[in-house]
Order: sequence, then structure tokens, then C-alpha cells
Amino acid sequence: MILVTGGTGLVGAHLLYKLVNNGEKVRAIYRNEKKLKNVKNVFSCYTKAFQPAFDKIEWVKADIVDIPSLSIAFKNIEYVYHCAAFVSFEPDKYQHLRKTNIEGTANIVNLCCAFNITKLCYVSSIATLGSPINNEPITEDTVWNPEEDNSVYGITKYGAEMEVWRATQEGLNAVIVNPGLILGGGIWKYGSGSLFKKAKKGLNYYTSGTVGLVAVDDVVTIMIKLMKSNIKNERFILVAENWTYKQFLQALTTSVNANPPKKLAKAFLLKFAWKLDWLKTKLTGKRRTLTKHIAKSLSTKKHYDNSKVKNALDFSFKPIDKCIKDVGAIFLKQD
Repeated sequence: MILVTGGTGLVGAHLLYKLVNNGEKVRAIYRNEKKLKNVKNVFSCYTKAFQPAFDKIEWVKADIVDIPSLSIAFKNIEYVYHCAAFVSFEPDKYQHLRKTNIEGTANIVNLCCAFNITKLCYVSSIATLGSPINNEPITEDTVWNPEEDNSVYGITKYGAEMEVWRATQEGLNAVIVNPGLILGGGIWKYGSGSLFKKAKKGLNYYTSGTVGLVAVDDVVTIMIKLMKSNIKNERFILVAENWTYKQFLQALTTSVNANPPKKLAKAFLLKFAWKLDWLKTKLTGKRRTLTKHIAKSLSTKKHYDNSKVKNALDFSFKPIDKCIKDVGAIFLKQD
């Protein structure tokens, strides 16, 4: 039997659909029953008659930071996909990020070792990869620099990876995937889905940086292929294409029948915007929407090399322009 953590998130929900339709026996953990609606929304992207597939999933209420409930979920499990994570670039969320991403992953890998799990797949992020020297392409071997001004999210996802590598030294077979910005339908309130919602309302500005993009279907397909392969104790960058933000935001708005942004938001404007966002949070208590690290990334140019996974699995990524059009069409139907 297969265990999926983070099953109510974008990657987890799409993964569940693919596993169930492959005839696999699947158990998934959830914390909040309301979030199960996310899974149904994702399943409905594939078919209107999604209920039979949803009903095949064995749901267990558990939390990755609660070992007793998690231990129950691990009974009779052979393979684990660890998709659960807390995503935030807000500095004041650092302790919550540590608890969920590092401590939670430590709990998962410790139970994998205790229950003699055959193989683990951990969903990390390109945020854990180091910065290139002389603008060279970023590969799986680009070294993380702890002295850099890294985001709190990147720091905790890197710490989570260290827990996985530690467990591999204790005998656990594992693979790590490092996706870029994952595009997929079904969840529109947060994550990349919220970008389609914002695009529909209209975007005035684009930025000068670049972004690594990948379709969620490619991410889950690669995860399954890696788990079924003999590959172990390696990690893989999952970025289909590297786009400028101008190209991305124009395609995004076009996909939802909105006007594309035409003005460049320069570095000084982004700096002013994130400081204003900080002040707004202090005054209102609302969560940050633009942090210093997000603003920096919006103006940074990076190129991610996907040749390792393409060669290892003889894999071809789906074109991002088609992916954006398809997700935009789903958004217009579901919104």
C-alpha cells in the first residue's frame, strides 16, 4: 500500500488521482476535512464522474508533527510520497516553517526507517538549490550556500532534505524532486492557482526576472516513475522551461481572457512595494503578500538545467505554453 502526505495540496491531489487510476491501493492523511474539497476539485479537472476514484482512497486523519497519529497511518505501508509542507516566505513564520518542514519530515523519515518502508519520494523545491557562479545553469550539484541571504522557506526545505539524506545513511531508499513553480488546476485560493485568479482581475506590471515552470502532471508522473525505478538516493530538478516573468504573466493573463501587463516594475518599485507590504502587515495584522525575498526573486535571472531527469527517465516535458492555456481553461470553468 502507498501512503501520501499532503494529499489535499496541489501535488498530492494530482498524485492521488494518478495513483488511484493506476490501480494502486492508496492511503492519504489529512488534517482538516474541509480541505478534502480540494481533492474533489482536482479530480473534477480530469472527469465529472470523480467520486468512484475519490472513494478508493483510504483517508486517515493525522498530522506530520504528531507521531502517534502518523504511526497509525504507516501501518501496512510499503511506499511513501511525502508531499506535505508549509509554504511561506514570511520571516515571522520561521518557527512554523521549521516545525512543519524540518521536524515533520524528520518524523516521516524516522517512521519510514521504523516500518521498513521500501522507498520514499520527497517533494522539495528549487529553493534548496544554490546560486550559480557566472550565471551558469543551476544543476543538482549547485552547492547550497548557508551564508547567502536565503529565504526562510528555502532554509527549512533544505533542512528537510538533510533529514532525508540522513535517513538514507540509515538504510532508507529515497529520491528527492526539486520542482520549480508547479502549474495545475483545481486549487485556486493559494499556490500557483491563485496566480490565475489574480491574473483574471488584471495585472499592470511585470518584472525583469525569470521563473522555472513545470506542469503538475509532469511532476507526479516523474515521481511515480522514479519510485518504480531502481534509482535511489538521488535528487532531480523538475523544471520544464525557464521563462521571463514578462512572458509568463502575459501568457497567464491571456489564458484567462484578461489584459496582459505592459509596464516593467523596476527594482526600486519592488523595494518600495515590499516595505509598504511590511508596514501594512504591522498595521492590520494581515499576512504578507510581498516579502523582501519574493521581490528579489522577481528580479533575479536563473536558468535551471533539467537534463538529469530527462536522461535518467528518457522523459519529455509538456510545453509550458500549452499547460498554461489548459489550466486557464479549467479555471474559467471552475471559477
